[in-house]
Amino acid sequence: MSARLAVLPQYLYPKQALTALAGKFASARAGSLTTAAIRRFVARYGVNMSEAANPEITSYPTFNDFFTRALRDGVRPIAQADLICPVDGSISQFGAMARDRIFQAKDHDYSTTALVGGDASLAAQFDNGSFATLYLSPRDYHRIHMPCDGRLLRMIHVPGDLFSVNPVTAQAVPGLFARNERVVCVFDSDRGPFVLALVGATIVGSMATVWHGVVTPPRSGVVREWHYKDQMVTLKKGEEMGRFLLGSTVVLLFPAAPLAFDPSWSPGKTIRMGEAMARRR
Repeated sequence: MSARLAVLPQYLYPKQALTALAGKFASARAGSLTTAAIRRFVARYGVNMSEAANPEITSYPTFNDFFTRALRDGVRPIAQADLICPVDGSISQFGAMARDRIFQAKDHDYSTTALVGGDASLAAQFDNGSFATLYLSPRDYHRIHMPCDGRLLRMIHVPGDLFSVNPVTAQAVPGLFARNERVVCVFDSDRGPFVLALVGATIVGSMATVWHGVVTPPRSGVVREWHYKDQMVTLKKGEEMGRFLLGSTVVLLFPAAPLAFDPSWSPGKTIRMGEAMARRR
């Protein structure tokens, strides 16, 4: 074990916890040091380990194994809804788009073209459509699931910054979600295309999908793209599609069609994977 890893526990205080656990430490098999770090993280952020498929903290060999922990069967029932919430977290913003503009926060919006990495023809499919931006805090379950049945068409890795994506930063950094690194997944469904974009953030070690594995790293500095039209990569509503290692935000795009978000939804509301998100009218 390196000297740097050996002294990490003294830095695991509230304001420094995530920074201290970044990088190599998150994937290191550091024994009692890993266990101590997980215990402090659970206590600091109030992680509900009773929902985990494996609630025993000492059994996780790395911090990343803990952070991407699975949930117990049955703790996130799938609602009878056209579109379900794909993650645990909280609602940042949601609603209708004005042509290609996605509302971020007061005085801030950004374009769908910027979000998907500059592909104007892809972005145009969502003009005047609907969006939802969902924030995953450190305490949340960090696997991402399908909002509906879908067939994968494309995946685009867009390099970018790694700003924090918490609500304070969203109000302060223009175009935040179109500036941070992201993995844009394009699906087809029985109601047309939709986008599920995984947005990176400060100290996000990696983003992965179930069909590809780890997408980032590497961080090449150029847009990378994969096409799946000739393959049958299909996922059912509620199935896992990806995960964050030290997590972030998901942005969903839907085309212009009658869509009614659940009436209980509002910015800042806590959400859980599997609950009703919207119905298609």
